[in-house]
Amino acid sequence: MLRTMFKKTYTLIDSKYKTPDKTEEPNIPAGLWKKCNKCSQPIYAEDVRNNHFVCPKCKGYFRIHAYQRIEMTADEGTFEEWDKEMEFANPLDFPGYEKKVAAAREKTGLSEAIVTGSCEINGQKAVIGVCDARFIMSSMGHVVGEKIARAVERATKEMLPVILFACSGGARMQEGIVSLMQMAKTSAALKRHHEAGQLYISVLTDPTTGGVTASFAMLGDVILAEPGALIGFAGPRVIEQTIGQKLPEGFQRAEFLLEHGFLDKIVPREEMKGTLSAILKLHNPQTRKAFRVDNLAKAEPDGGKKKPFRLRKNKRSAWDTVLLSRSVNRPVATDYIHAIFDDFMELAGDRYFKDDGAIVGGIASFHGMPVTVIGQEKGKNIKDNIKRNFGMPSPDGYRKALRLMKQAETFGRPVICFVDTPGAFCGLEAEERGQGEAIARNLFEMSDLTVPVLSIVIGEGGSGGALAMAVGNEVWMMENAIYSILSPEGFASILYKDSKKANDAARVMRITARDLMELGLIERIIPEEEPACAENLSAIADEMDRAMAEFFATYLAMTKEELANQRYERFRRM
Repeated sequence: MLRTMFKKTYTLIDSKYKTPDKTEEPNIPAGLWKKCNKCSQPIYAEDVRNNHFVCPKCKGYFRIHAYQRIEMTADEGTFEEWDKEMEFANPLDFPGYEKKVAAAREKTGLSEAIVTGSCEINGQKAVIGVCDARFIMSSMGHVVGEKIARAVERATKEMLPVILFACSGGARMQEGIVSLMQMAKTSAALKRHHEAGQLYISVLTDPTTGGVTASFAMLGDVILAEPGALIGFAGPRVIEQTIGQKLPEGFQRAEFLLEHGFLDKIVPREEMKGTLSAILKLHNPQTRKAFRVDNLAKAEPDGGKKKPFRLRKNKRSAWDTVLLSRSVNRPVATDYIHAIFDDFMELAGDRYFKDDGAIVGGIASFHGMPVTVIGQEKGKNIKDNIKRNFGMPSPDGYRKALRLMKQAETFGRPVICFVDTPGAFCGLEAEERGQGEAIARNLFEMSDLTVPVLSIVIGEGGSGGALAMAVGNEVWMMENAIYSILSPEGFASILYKDSKKANDAARVMRITARDLMELGLIERIIPEEEPACAENLSAIADEMDRAMAEFFATYLAMTKEELANQRYERFRRM
């Protein structure tokens, strides 16, 4: 009886509150909700679309279709597709390959795994190619390779930049060695594009693996990636099976590659169009042609006429200057970069091993003129100093600096270097990775760069570590900076066998700006009415701005050969 009463009571409650069964489910339109494949939470499809196909809950990135990517990137109505239909072939007569391609075409509405064409991005014209992972995992067969090669060749002919969004499982197995040849073909087309002085931006999305990673994906003048993208030559499962070890968390993700020097920048999807537009603008030949040296003079209140620097009577000792050059209150390289230049975009990595925090660099504009700026960077606190290794670059930092200088040469941009280092890092790992070779290579390559190079010592100019960024057409020093063969403490230890005699060493070494000007080793001293600090940064930056205008007025008028020869003769006289 109790059981019967309980059953009746439960039935009444259940009928009031029970969850509807499948036959009673509300009529929800198809596609209204979807499940995030990363956090497994239900999400409203419209929210996902409005959020650039990023999960609003876990911030995970959904893979997007080629035309969705183009719609998010190109200005409305500007995309013109190229080579939409291309003849298919089965070069190895691989069984079932035709059916697989036909099924992919039916499923995606695409003829192949990449869409190419031209478009405008915030008014900047470019050639664009977008891989679509729905089509046989966007593997690269002969048609994909051919479409990329044709797009790059046409871009080279029409003098347009190229942007390729990579997303691929690698080479297409069904085409065997023919697929492998596409790696060489696409790379060769991009080499010709590079030699023609044209820009190539590679954008790596999830996943970018195999032969695509080992060809066009990693050859960009600028390489961007979406957050969390899987990027690697061999897939993680293959690596784990080969070495029999569990891979670390985050291995082969975009953040891992940035840390190890293979990316310039990780760009959130919602910022991608703006970032691409900014890069295109700074590389636009019309921007370079529109700039005139007389623009600099017009920007100056005195018409750009040179003001002679008068050395005030110096009451400071050389050792006082050493201490001021090392002061934690002195502005660092990025302070001057942001105070003097517009539109600065930092680019990271040496493309070999690491991104060195002791070197910062990228592209910016100076009175509308694209420039490359590079600085040796000290930290402003303990945490930042550890990140930047107290301003002591490793070989990776010097290789990053040289990569940016050579890139500047390709695109005809002047180079400005801010020097501030106690010296190159002398740790075990620096020697293992070739510290001496890296510094020597910078001296070797900087000597004949065909663009104007200006180096400014803003704090410490320590030994070869400083010289590796100071092979300029001119070298300037802040009034309270130093430039020396090594530290006064090191000098005293070697010659006086007593590091406590650093004060005496500083005096005899002649390392101050005044000393080096008298020796004819520098061309200008940037005055400091008071020692440089945050409070007078703006005034110092204004002085540097005016002086740079004079520098460019002189050196931009020179030919490539004259610039290299002037730099050679400058050091030949010493």
